[in-house]
Amino acid sequence: MSNILVTGGAGFIASSMAARLAEDPANTVVIADNFVTGKPENIPISSHGNIHFVKCDVNNYRDISEVFFSWRFDMVFHYAALVGVQRTLNNPVKVLDDIDGIRNILNLCKNGRVKRVLYSSSSEVYGEPFEIPQNEHTTPLNSRLPYAIVKNAGEAWLKAYEKEYGLSYSIFRFFNTYGPHQSDDFVISKFIKAALANEDITIYGDGMQTRTFCYIDDNVEACYRIAHSDDFRNDVVNIGSDHELTILELAQRIIRLSGSQSQIVHLPALKEGDMSRRKPDISLMRSILKDDLTELDQGLLRVIDAFNPITNVRN
Repeated sequence: MSNILVTGGAGFIASSMAARLAEDPANTVVIADNFVTGKPENIPISSHGNIHFVKCDVNNYRDISEVFFSWRFDMVFHYAALVGVQRTLNNPVKVLDDIDGIRNILNLCKNGRVKRVLYSSSSEVYGEPFEIPQNEHTTPLNSRLPYAIVKNAGEAWLKAYEKEYGLSYSIFRFFNTYGPHQSDDFVISKFIKAALANEDITIYGDGMQTRTFCYIDDNVEACYRIAHSDDFRNDVVNIGSDHELTILELAQRIIRLSGSQSQIVHLPALKEGDMSRRKPDISLMRSILKDDLTELDQGLLRVIDAFNPITNVRN
């Protein structure tokens, strides 16, 4: 039997991970979230009754320490963070507060029975890429924005605690992930909701910036397997897709798949935070996932159906 903490567990990716962990009736999964970016409706319900929710702020030591003192955790997934490009740009100081949460988690884990901390880092730590594809061990980190700096600092804290206290970790560098329950302020959800309403789809700049998009099931299954394997203990793994396309192509594809009459409207480019290109080397992820990743059109259609269940378009 394992007690597992998932911080930020009312968020999109973390709630999906909590649901996956709870599929094993031997696991007791505790979700901690303060609902700053997470949503109560994201908290999964387990048929085994082995999911427990605690509303608390991970950045507040007293809050999160009470959770640790109530449960003896074997594993911790630290996903809590302020997320979203515009939100993090608008709240740079609040972003920096997340460093407190990282320290709190590590200080509470280092003297307990926690076997490993699984940390959600971000592709943002790469900044503007020096090489494509971006590799975990050869691509220099070019963090500039507060969000990216905090994620990079979190990685450094994990490595330091492993060296000094022997606290094991695995770091997930998440690239763009999408799925039916993602909030509206992320690009695919935003584009699909506009397309289904036949509203204008807005793009910052010329839309030639490229991204890759990983379906939520692939993200969660890869991280789940890594957490239950010793192959990537005290290591970093890119979690994403290596199918690269422009934001303009993404908008056009969503319009086609949804049968929308939406028009694409270009807004002035963001002054910061919108990297020109992003594509991961996912060799390590593929080595443990082994299965083929979800095709983009297939994943987009699942999201379209989730947002509009009566959609029958299949182009």
